[in-house]
Amino acid sequence: MTTTQLLASSATEHRGLTIGLFGLFVLATLGITVWAGRQTNGASDFYAGGRGFTGFQNGLAISGDYMSAASFLGIAGAIALYGYDGFLYSVGFLVAWLVALLLIAEPLRNSGRFTMADVLAFRMRQRPVRTAAGISTIVVSIFYLLAQMVGAGSLVALLLGVSGDSAKRWTIVAVGALMVVYVVIGGMKGTTWVQIVKAVLLIAGAGLMTVLVLAKYHFNLSSMLGAAADAGGKGSAFLEPGLKYGATGTSKLDFLSLGIALVLGTAGLPHILVRFYTVPTARVARKSVLWAIGIIGGFYLMTLALGFGAAALLGPKTIKASNAAGNTAAPLLAEYLGGGAGSTGGAIMLAVISAVAFATILAVVAGLTLASSASFAHDLYANVIRRGRASEREEVRSAKWAAVGIGAVAIVLSLFAGKLNTAALVALAFAVAASANLPTLLYSLFWKRFNTAGAVASVYAGLISSVLLVVFSTVVSGKPTSLLPHSDFHWFPLENPGLVSIPIGFLAGAIATLLSREKADPAKYAELEVRSLTGLGAH
Repeated sequence: MTTTQLLASSATEHRGLTIGLFGLFVLATLGITVWAGRQTNGASDFYAGGRGFTGFQNGLAISGDYMSAASFLGIAGAIALYGYDGFLYSVGFLVAWLVALLLIAEPLRNSGRFTMADVLAFRMRQRPVRTAAGISTIVVSIFYLLAQMVGAGSLVALLLGVSGDSAKRWTIVAVGALMVVYVVIGGMKGTTWVQIVKAVLLIAGAGLMTVLVLAKYHFNLSSMLGAAADAGGKGSAFLEPGLKYGATGTSKLDFLSLGIALVLGTAGLPHILVRFYTVPTARVARKSVLWAIGIIGGFYLMTLALGFGAAALLGPKTIKASNAAGNTAAPLLAEYLGGGAGSTGGAIMLAVISAVAFATILAVVAGLTLASSASFAHDLYANVIRRGRASEREEVRSAKWAAVGIGAVAIVLSLFAGKLNTAALVALAFAVAASANLPTLLYSLFWKRFNTAGAVASVYAGLISSVLLVVFSTVVSGKPTSLLPHSDFHWFPLENPGLVSIPIGFLAGAIATLLSREKADPAKYAELEVRSLTGLGAH
């Protein structure tokens, strides 16, 4: 019997336990959402949770928003299969927070109200800038949503021991319906508390597994790494750079491109940026980022034990037999640590860790849906379509309907995306954020001459170039692992477009600004500078 069959058999025998844990989490979070919904009044509560969260609470929520299923399942699997090169994902995700801390957190909190576009449009023409920012926000969110929801379908279908696409589709529909409920009823308050609960569960689950793994080797990290190198069949190469990305010059460039996208993309992710508006002051925003760095850093250190532990105790062949991409390494390791397939302890550990992974997905998709629906309502509906004449009540109502619409679009696209590469979707979301959002934000905050033409050019150039380069890369065609494996129309050699599309975003903004006859308003820039640095006049 294969590992996948053992895992499915164990999940089927203890299906009641698994369903019970899932049900308990869903009921608990729905209760939190209803409670938060009763305390939500007006746009400030719906978009920003009343700006009443502490630095520690917001740090936990940021961690819950950021540590997605790709972090928990994907990185552990990448380390288990590729050793050192897999851990470089963790390094990239963590280092990215220095950009957010040093350049974005405080100025954004002081300069905007609810969305990224508030900052971009502060000293420019409202309609073109808000339209561009709103489109970019929704595109990034949709790609991220697809990855999470497809992952949810695969995870739950595996846990419940069911096969076929039907179970995955119903799971995707259920996840989509839950995320809409969280956003429509609870707004930012409900979503934030769901993310806090999820962060606590994820850290607790990863911490428990880390302790159990290290206990197998008497808390000797060297022994665990040595066992992982031996089990991986690559010897010392498993613990050195180059196993995945060092074979050719192209693969090295691809890793550089991925690293740049991860490091710069975080500071442009819409669902992360809106979290800075949920605290009362810029000082608290900075504290929340510091808390997030500590929490996320601790988690990514634990992925070392999870990934190398899975390699040592299970072996890459066993992991690949279950999932070629290694996404089931963490659940398989949990089952092993609990006593193995078929044991009650193994079933409990598998159910607990998988419930945590499912909680991770729910929290992230809720945050993404809220960010994109808020951008639609506040930027596109209130300021572009209604030209600032919409009442606060109309704006919140349009945000709720937008959440339903975006949720429906994400569900439909996810139903057709079951076989897509979720890692490519997540990387594309980071690349788009780094190419379109970050250049415009930095220019708006720190370049006096920057104008509307530059902002619009930067967003659209970064957005279009990153999407087109992925379409014409081996992610979509030209390889057996591509989205369209039987077609070949690729000409771009890299799987991640960041190395090219990020400079395009920066250059387009600079060139359009310098060539435009539009004059920036120095008084508005001075006002923005004072507000971003001191908080004077901030909401």
